[in-house]
Amino acid sequence: MKATEIITFMESQRDEEQRQILMRFFKTGKGEYGEGDEFLGLKVPQTREVVRAAQKDLALEEVPELLMSRWHEVRLCGLLILVAKFEKLATKRLENNEASIRERDNILKMYLRYAEQANNWDLVDLSVHKILGHWLLLPTHLGDKDYKIALLDSLTRSNNLWKQRMSMVCTWKTTQQGDSSWCLRYAEMHLHHPHDLMHKAVGWMLREMGKRISMDLLRDFLAEHAHEMPRTALRYAIEKMTDKERQYWMQKD
Repeated sequence: MKATEIITFMESQRDEEQRQILMRFFKTGKGEYGEGDEFLGLKVPQTREVVRAAQKDLALEEVPELLMSRWHEVRLCGLLILVAKFEKLATKRLENNEASIRERDNILKMYLRYAEQANNWDLVDLSVHKILGHWLLLPTHLGDKDYKIALLDSLTRSNNLWKQRMSMVCTWKTTQQGDSSWCLRYAEMHLHHPHDLMHKAVGWMLREMGKRISMDLLRDFLAEHAHEMPRTALRYAIEKMTDKERQYWMQKD
């Protein structure tokens, strides 16, 4: 199977009414965060069907053609194919397999090389924790933990909103595996980010960390930072708390 076949098929599924809905939802108007993005009008389950049909037979070197597509849904398809390929190489049985380590590293490098093509929140959120986040927890030939931290730091310090979001949302996977250190580090680094999409990401990841690992760790973070957190980030972070505790944190000065 070739990338051109996938693109042709997806273009044949174009839905004008759904396309208009998606363009509004993903803020593609002038001055909005998704300005200029183009949609075919496919729903995510339709794209996932294409991924299921293509992931086995599509060679890794074909994926960049999908990632470079003008169409949002085709780029999502490429990202989800990378996810599927990575996950097959990241099972317990293959975690320490040398060939699997090399191939996971290759997928990660491709993902990061085309990171700017994941240029909306859904493209980041549906892929980054399953590739970059999972890679943080696995053996790699690319470098030690300091290398991994430096890599995420470079995304954090990028001037690209989507790379910045990647560095935060990838911690969803490390949190799921019981490691709070990544979430806390990048929540603190992004605390004063100017964009609402990052405020939501920071609060969301902190909420997940509290829910899955320790509410006391979340409270410790809030005790230090609640007074300076953007209100959106704080509201997201405390969403699972009682009404009384939410009021307490929202009144912190």
